[in-house]
Amino acid sequence: MKKLDKFVLKSFIGPLILTFFIVLIILILQFLWMYVDELAGKGLEVKIVAELLFQFSLSFVPMALPLAILLASLMTFGNMGEFSELTALKSSGIPLRRIMLPLVVLISFICIVSFFFSNNVLPYSNRQARTLLYDIRRKRPDINLQAGTFNNDIDGFSIKITSKDPTTNRLDKIFIYDHRRNKGNSDVIYADSGYMKVTHDETAMSMVLYNGYSYSEVQEKNDGAGNKSYPFRKDVFREQTLVVPLSGFDLERTEINLFKSNSAMKNVAQLTHEIDSLNKRYTDRVNAYFREFTNSLLYSRRNFTASSNYGKEANASAAKPVFDPKALLDSLTVLEKKAVLTTAIGNLKSATNFLSTQKESLHNEVKFIKRYEVDWNKKFTLAVACIVFFLIGAPLGAIIRKGGLGTPAVISILFFVIWYVVSISGEKLVEEDLISTAAGMWASTYILLPAGIFLTYKASTDSVILNIDTYLAIFRRIKDYLYRIIIIGTHRNPAFEEQQIL
Repeated sequence: MKKLDKFVLKSFIGPLILTFFIVLIILILQFLWMYVDELAGKGLEVKIVAELLFQFSLSFVPMALPLAILLASLMTFGNMGEFSELTALKSSGIPLRRIMLPLVVLISFICIVSFFFSNNVLPYSNRQARTLLYDIRRKRPDINLQAGTFNNDIDGFSIKITSKDPTTNRLDKIFIYDHRRNKGNSDVIYADSGYMKVTHDETAMSMVLYNGYSYSEVQEKNDGAGNKSYPFRKDVFREQTLVVPLSGFDLERTEINLFKSNSAMKNVAQLTHEIDSLNKRYTDRVNAYFREFTNSLLYSRRNFTASSNYGKEANASAAKPVFDPKALLDSLTVLEKKAVLTTAIGNLKSATNFLSTQKESLHNEVKFIKRYEVDWNKKFTLAVACIVFFLIGAPLGAIIRKGGLGTPAVISILFFVIWYVVSISGEKLVEEDLISTAAGMWASTYILLPAGIFLTYKASTDSVILNIDTYLAIFRRIKDYLYRIIIIGTHRNPAFEEQQIL
């Protein structure tokens, strides 16, 4: 390896690692912002939260790599251009393509690693992350009684309070509906005030109630004469302690195979097998619907008794076709014609309803297939995006000649937003079956790859495409041109010349 290659690789690897972790942290913070409401108040242990963030950080790696490569390439070549290192290398007869060559090899290797990561590691991490998030969602929150609303966090109880003192946690006018017997609101407790708290081992809820009474319906009685009575029991208390065991407050781990059928949890081979199976099933369903439509609705046979005149005419002339709809209809009586038309209209409505129903069903199945095709293509598009972003970032850094995180970060975000919007839009259009999978999933590559090749060509020819002085000079020339036109046109105006003479 030549010293030039070592120098370029050393200049690139440091910013790549830095920007990769910066982008990864940003994506993790975005995840926390989206799910903070579901994580807060769950009483989760630190290791559970750490495991959740680690699994989701692995799922963000294929997305973070392209943006990190774009930002790192902009910073590397921007620094080299700002400190005249690119100028010195080019003056030595080394073209920009030769300077980029070791990084092209490195990015190609990263592209392959990114694909294998998406194909092998990403399905497992997605499965772990989604399963753990599902378990956290099922974990019941701490009891949080709000005034004026019913709380059903405790199994078998529905609790409502009128007011709550935030300083002492005293509860006023407490209504407790006991549903443990599954007989409706047969057991009700009312207390003028009270306190509730979870025991130290978090296995039970202790309720200390003051100045209240409880109602309890007793099993109905029959006096033998068919008369039923519905007695109830009322207890009055000055102080009562009610201890209720808590369940569902611990995190229960689910089997990892819970979401194994999801398309995001499969590799390329599994997705290919599923897509083939789904396409075969879709074709079989279409053929079955077509046979059902043609046999039962389109060409259904009905037993109608034709008039005797039609039979005689048909026997008299063997040259006529075996089935003549018009002649058959004309041979019917008026009442028979009405019955036939009514039946035909009913068959038409049934066929229309059948087609609309099956169209919606088949469209949903196509969307399901497209979801698998999207995930299949995404494993390749995210890997290819590494090369595309490098071809954009490296020449842009050589052109703008600005290092650091300022200007490169702004340009990187701009191109990443364009890539992300085009990718998401294409993905949605593919899932709705509005465009083909290849056109939608590779649209961002079709758009940005030519832009990267163009920028590489401009940077190799020392173009000043992003030099603001170039555009200011163009505006100055346009201004001078317009100024000369106005001045010359004013001097040629007769009224202006007459005014000058006077």
